[in-house]
Amino acid sequence: MFQNTSTLKPVVGYYRTSSATNVGEDRDSLPRQKSAVHGYAKTHDLEVVAEYYEAAGSGDDPVDQREQFTNMLGYIQENKTNMILVESAHRFARDLVVQITGHDMLKAQGIELVPVDAPTHFLEDTPTATMVRNILGAVSQHEKATLVAKLKSGRDRKRLREGKCEGRKSYQELDPLLVHQAHRLHRKSPRTGERRSLRKISQELHEMGFGTAKGKQFSASQVQRLVARR
Repeated sequence: MFQNTSTLKPVVGYYRTSSATNVGEDRDSLPRQKSAVHGYAKTHDLEVVAEYYEAAGSGDDPVDQREQFTNMLGYIQENKTNMILVESAHRFARDLVVQITGHDMLKAQGIELVPVDAPTHFLEDTPTATMVRNILGAVSQHEKATLVAKLKSGRDRKRLREGKCEGRKSYQELDPLLVHQAHRLHRKSPRTGERRSLRKISQELHEMGFGTAKGKQFSASQVQRLVARR
């Protein structure tokens, strides 16, 4: 870590090596990355005030799952810096999808990501980048639609099992004959003045072909909800 004591724009350097052969200060990859970042900073009135090194990290790992990347974001938020320098887009992330989603995440937070070997790389909306964003958007929409379908299916099952689900129709609306029969069976006997038990009503409804979505008898609590509604 460094203290920013100059009037130069403060930036953060981010380095990553992708295999154990590149780990260590005596290897080529890390010194090369640092040299490229500091060289760019020197010629563009920038000062590297902090550096974060992801040792032997996979280039396919989403950036928000990287320990040092997360630490770097914490530093940036605390110190009000808004630029990250990397040697290249490939050093930031080998996988194109990870590159684009990582860059978009940083951009949404007001953080500029600059590959020093091609500073305008993320500023240019290439056909490939556009295609990847469109694919990611389509995948996201598909996942949302699938989730909505699952929730609807769950609500339908709950509605049939319990009588009603929030925002959905009741038994009376879905199966008025079922409700009519439940109320008929729930009436007091003209002869004895007593009612059938809820379990007895459930049994008789089941014999008439009424049951849960799984074909089982209604529980006593379900019958109670049935006869309580009109």
